[in-house]
Amino acid sequence: MTARPVRVGLDVGGTKIDAVAVGEDDEIIGRVRRLSGWGGEEVVANVVDAVTTLAAESGLDLADIGSVGVGIPGLVDEESGRVLHAVNLGVESLDLAELASARLGIGFRVENDVKAAALGAAVLRGAAGSMAYLNLGTGVAAGIVVDGRIWRGSRGTAGEVGHLSVDPNGRLCGCGQVGCVETLCGGGALAKAWGRPGALPVRDILDAAESGDPLALALRADLFAGGAAGVRVLVLSADVDRVIIGGGLTALGDRLEDGIRSALLAGAASSPFMRSLHLDERIEMLPAGSPAAAFGAALVGASVPSKEIVSHG
Repeated sequence: MTARPVRVGLDVGGTKIDAVAVGEDDEIIGRVRRLSGWGGEEVVANVVDAVTTLAAESGLDLADIGSVGVGIPGLVDEESGRVLHAVNLGVESLDLAELASARLGIGFRVENDVKAAALGAAVLRGAAGSMAYLNLGTGVAAGIVVDGRIWRGSRGTAGEVGHLSVDPNGRLCGCGQVGCVETLCGGGALAKAWGRPGALPVRDILDAAESGDPLALALRADLFAGGAAGVRVLVLSADVDRVIIGGGLTALGDRLEDGIRSALLAGAASSPFMRSLHLDERIEMLPAGSPAAAFGAALVGASVPSKEIVSHG
């Protein structure tokens, strides 16, 4: 039996569940990955399986687990643990917390995945004061943490930079607007604009740009400009101390971070005001494969609900 109940966190994505067990002093003592499934019944079953498998592989009894937090896409009713409109999981409405808790006898709390990741990133990177988390993956989303708490705004959309239109002549976004930040630096939008087969389209774009491909050069410029726009908006609107970049595109490594930093410097070249903000010095990138989202979910699971609806694209 552990000295203190273990906190479990699950990051439920469109294809996989990343689960971590967090012990004393916020130490990650176990981690497993499982498929997430399609439809409410499969999602609940796989969430339960992820918790039981994590316990077994970490040498824990279920009685050692004090709480489970789940980060999941879609609209989340934080108080009830109901998930709405998680389209990438085939979920229209799912009482995830109630159903999973009934099967395991453990308390569950549910949070939007990007907001959970923002909280996890803040703690893992030791971010005091104010911090924004910019998630660059298939889509673009962000969360803001102030003094260790998620800042949601009046309707839960604080930090929603992915669907801010920055180019009125740009590409059509899935949200119905034109030229959103997500159309510039979202992996899905870039892959669609690239239009060539490949397992890792954005990496292919960067490789082709280095060989001088005209379309790849243009899309690479979009990627860096879009990432820089997201950082710029987060700092100008919330004046956060730093912006931590995470998500699937962090697999691009230094090429992504250096490109966004260069775009920030270029954008500030003609503006003394923008130069005074030192945006290029406020960014940092999580390492690829960081457990920030699952870790943040574990923190959410052990916290007290604030009784509000949380939305995110």
